[in-house]
Amino acid sequence: MNATDFVQRTIDLARENVTEGGRPFATVIVKDGAVLAESANKVAQTNDPTAHAEILAIREACTRLGTEHLVGTTIYVLAHPCPMCLGSLYYCSPDEVVFLTAREDYAPHYVDDRKYFDFDSFYGEFAKSWQDRRLPMRYEPREEAVEVYRLWQEHNGGDRRVPGAPTG
Repeated sequence: MNATDFVQRTIDLARENVTEGGRPFATVIVKDGAVLAESANKVAQTNDPTAHAEILAIREACTRLGTEHLVGTTIYVLAHPCPMCLGSLYYCSPDEVVFLTAREDYAPHYVDDRKYFDFDSFYGEFAKSWQDRRLPMRYEPREEAVEVYRLWQEHNGGDRRVPGAPTG
């Protein structure tokens, strides 16, 4: 398959999902010229707000490869990723993410806003200090909580980094 076919597969998955009552999003993950994993958004079908196409496809791809790192992959997504999906894309380290629509392209046709955000404000919320976000947050420091991280470091030979994680 070529890149055009992966783009079309992403569009087809999203279109099929809409006709079946789902939301207009899909992801196709490609490695070595073949589809490694793919998914449509399944939030409406599962009532799981984390069942975004990117998250589901990343889970499948990582399980198949036996790693949390998707180095060597290209990930095709129908729309520019939301902050949750963008975060997961950063964590899995693909070689490239290709998105097929921007928010301004689909805004006349689809709105995704919630109690604490709309997409015009969502990315800005992440840049704020936790005290200034719309989502109420409370910091309750506990030394015992920090001890969990010390234990992890001890079990990791004294290193703070996750073994095998690609770094920039």
